[in-house]
Amino acid sequence: MAVRHPSIASKAAKKAKEARVKKARRHATEGKNTVVTPASKAYTDPRDVLLKPVVSEKSYALIDENKYTFIVDPNANKTQIKQAVQAVFSVKVTGVNTINRQGKRKRTRTGFGQRAATKRAIVTLAEGDRIDIFGGPTA
Repeated sequence: MAVRHPSIASKAAKKAKEARVKKARRHATEGKNTVVTPASKAYTDPRDVLLKPVVSEKSYALIDENKYTFIVDPNANKTQIKQAVQAVFSVKVTGVNTINRQGKRKRTRTGFGQRAATKRAIVTLAEGDRIDIFGGPTA
């Protein structure tokens, strides 16, 4: 959303901003938390964030670098993914990279369709931590 210069903003916008600033000051003096996470962004269970692990040759090659790949909820952000992995697997996460993958276009007898788009997360763990659901090296 573009922010207008104060001289361009409408009177209603100026009044609304003034009301927001007053409310924030009042909450600060009363010690209230002014940041409220909407219910649509809150995950009650960390397993709602992590949908399933990715089982592929590339994801197994990343295990040697202590990186694990998951398909995650498309609305989850990196912080939520990190907290979910730490809660579910009891490990220390050092980094999270995310990828939004478009669904492949597939041809059927009746025309074209599209697979669902997915979001994947590559999670880097701290040195010494492991997740055994992937099955480690067979050495």
